[in-house]
Amino acid sequence: MKTIQTETLVCGGGCAGIAAALASARSGAQTLLIERAGFSGGIITTVGLPYFDGLIDKPSGRFVVKGIALELLQRLGVARDKANHIDDLRPDLITRYWGSVWIPNVEEFKILTDQLILDHRDRLSVLYHTVACDVEVRSQRVNAVIVANKDGLTRIEARQVIDCTGDGDIANWAGCPTISSTPLMPLTMHFRIGNVVPVEQTKPLAKQVLIDAHREGKLPQFYGPGLIFAFAKDEGYVHATRVPANATDAADFTRAEIQGRRDAWTIFNEWKSKVPGFENSYYIMSGPFIGVRDTRRIIGQHVLSLEDLQKTNRYDDAIATGCWFLDIHPPETSLDKPFTGSGFQPAPYDISYRTLIPQKISNLLVAGRCHSASTEASASSRVTATAMALGEAAGQAASLAIRAQTDVGLISGVKVREQLTTHNSGPFTEATSK
Repeated sequence: MKTIQTETLVCGGGCAGIAAALASARSGAQTLLIERAGFSGGIITTVGLPYFDGLIDKPSGRFVVKGIALELLQRLGVARDKANHIDDLRPDLITRYWGSVWIPNVEEFKILTDQLILDHRDRLSVLYHTVACDVEVRSQRVNAVIVANKDGLTRIEARQVIDCTGDGDIANWAGCPTISSTPLMPLTMHFRIGNVVPVEQTKPLAKQVLIDAHREGKLPQFYGPGLIFAFAKDEGYVHATRVPANATDAADFTRAEIQGRRDAWTIFNEWKSKVPGFENSYYIMSGPFIGVRDTRRIIGQHVLSLEDLQKTNRYDDAIATGCWFLDIHPPETSLDKPFTGSGFQPAPYDISYRTLIPQKISNLLVAGRCHSASTEASASSRVTATAMALGEAAGQAASLAIRAQTDVGLISGVKVREQLTTHNSGPFTEATSK
């Protein structure tokens, strides 16, 4: 079996992974990024969700995430230079009700992440169409990650490994303790419909038609529906399908993809035949992958808790800030608001470096939605901009550990925080918000 060696290996090129890879390489570490799709971007590009959720503290409008997440928005022309507040964003791309911002074109986001990787080609390389499938563990370290691609099976030996798979795959295979919510949040197939000419009755009738389809057994579950004209005035972007499934089980994940595509097609046909504004519409595409909210998470050295959010507990080793509401989707049909419960909106809260450190393995960090968090807390910390902040912290930590000739699980989170601060990233504070 062929062997590749690198200093930092980032598994997964989604929101957390692309930030981790860029941060590691920019800080001097030889870095390899692997991604199962043919492009980076994760839920933004593989699913089609264009939102940078978790960027903005909704009550104040201030950014709690900067760094690479903000850089991406600036390069796409969404945010001004030195942007610090929701008013520094393109007004046509803001959803003030949710405290969020979206990007106008997910294809452009693919091009941007490709270019950023190429810009750092002296220290950063990428293997697309590559999936991690096993690990070798020696002396409480990940000695190698086994990947599969067109070359067959390859061993990648790395001094530091960052698990950005979304599902904690590397940590799980390495024997680190993990936890899953009960029930798991459902999956959603996002899709787009072209040539829609909305009228006043379009949205209320679209909802009623789905209620009727659900009652008639045509549509097993749905939510909302979220019918948004984000990309163009005549193009409906839809997140409304709801498929209960376990995305860490290969057969169930496959079933969910099939169900999600069928449900999306059902919604389109119901609307086209029954809802004013859809008469001459056509189905553009669904996301290449169904969207996954929730699978397994590590049990790290610290578990981000609901109390952390409610009391805004402060930690000296905070490396990121969360601010999104408790966005918990139930596995059954729900109308209007998609989430269950109150949708509690926390004040900006600290996320400790220790939530990235799994138990038992010293050279592994886990960033993104599978970091160490309770069911309730992860409903807030799982979103895109927060995941980018966690990934950036992991990448900086990997580089620090390599320079110090130690492992990421052994270095001080305070030092990681200091390093992030020098790069205009890290946790939100009143001082950095000005």
